[in-house]
Amino acid sequence: MSKIISTSVATQLQHSPKTSSSSSTTASCRSPSSYSSFHISSSSNSFNNNNNNVNNNNSFNWFNLIPPYSIFFSTPFVLTFSLLLSLPILFLLAPQILPARDPPDPPIPILDELDDLSLFRHAASMSTATSHLSSTHPKLKIAFLFLTNTELHFSPLWDKFFRKANRNSYNIYIHADPTANITMPQPASVFYHHFINSKRTYRASPTLISATRRLLATALIDDPANMFFALLSQYCIPLHSFRYVYHSIVESRSFDLTATESESDAAESTQLGFRVRYKSFIEINSKEPRLWKRYTARGRYAMLPEVPFEKFRVGSQFFVVTRKHALTVVKDRSLWKKFKIPCYRTDECYPEEHYFPTLLSMQDPNGCTHYTLTRVNWTGTRNGHPYTYRPFEISVDLVSKLRQSNYSASYLFARKFTPDCLKPLMSIADSFIFRD
Repeated sequence: MSKIISTSVATQLQHSPKTSSSSSTTASCRSPSSYSSFHISSSSNSFNNNNNNVNNNNSFNWFNLIPPYSIFFSTPFVLTFSLLLSLPILFLLAPQILPARDPPDPPIPILDELDDLSLFRHAASMSTATSHLSSTHPKLKIAFLFLTNTELHFSPLWDKFFRKANRNSYNIYIHADPTANITMPQPASVFYHHFINSKRTYRASPTLISATRRLLATALIDDPANMFFALLSQYCIPLHSFRYVYHSIVESRSFDLTATESESDAAESTQLGFRVRYKSFIEINSKEPRLWKRYTARGRYAMLPEVPFEKFRVGSQFFVVTRKHALTVVKDRSLWKKFKIPCYRTDECYPEEHYFPTLLSMQDPNGCTHYTLTRVNWTGTRNGHPYTYRPFEISVDLVSKLRQSNYSASYLFARKFTPDCLKPLMSIADSFIFRD
């Protein structure tokens, strides 16, 4: 019986039309699971139905075994395929789309290093046996150190600041980047003939440390009466008269609000009319949230063993240090060899904000106030730059607010100001800023 049925089916297949019936077309458009149930059902009925039913079963198409095209265009498949295809495109276009990171600054040239080493040795040898108490100059001086790579925008304001000062109370030293196009001050200016031998500097690089050490060494050699060394930039302005600044740093026993009672008593001790104990006004901070990232900017272990992380500090680039600490800086070799290493993470590299606080914190933490006398507004900082004041913001009220400090009787300097702030500042210089 089965042989007869098979013969009948074969005969029907031989005489069946080449085109697919409507039912086979419907079946081929379904999913594989739908097709399987339909085919099994048709096969089981082929033994019980007439030749027409058998003929329906002849609609079997081997292409139905291939998954429908809709699977290839399903959402998960398209997303996965698109992602794989986009990876090489992203690699090709990333340099054009993403902001490029600045390349590391070049290492300090060996000839510059040798020149500086000779200068530092000279400063250390001349200053070892000389103190402010044995100086032939009875008046202690403040050395004002200007670090700039542009014009001295506020030189007229500083001229006013120094004009009423006792000439034997201060010295001026200027380190100007030799690649910058700077107009030399006129002979009438207090800045005339006060430029030191300078070398190339780069922002947020060890060259700023070298330039500062160069200024300190030159001032140490130039005048043994230089007792304090105030580092400033071309964007700094004075908040008080010279008389107020000098009294606060050199003479006052109550200017430092953080001094303990024993320190205040020690400050009252004098010899030859001068205070015996002084502190450096330098910010030293160990709680900066990004301190670890800055510590590892040269590599995780690059600072070891000289500077372990627990000794790493941060602070303002601008400070007022004593002669003792200026000597500590120019004599240092150990920490410098670590901080001069170029950073591979330039976005976290500000060596000038770490070298001096770390060095003095390790050498003489009790000899520092741990705060700065230069007011800086870090709200709204952009790309590592502090807030910059504009001309329309300059007023008596602004200067009054900039003076306010929680650590000392007043801030003495402030930054950062655009060059066109000079005119409004000059308009209130005599009537308010220097009238104290």
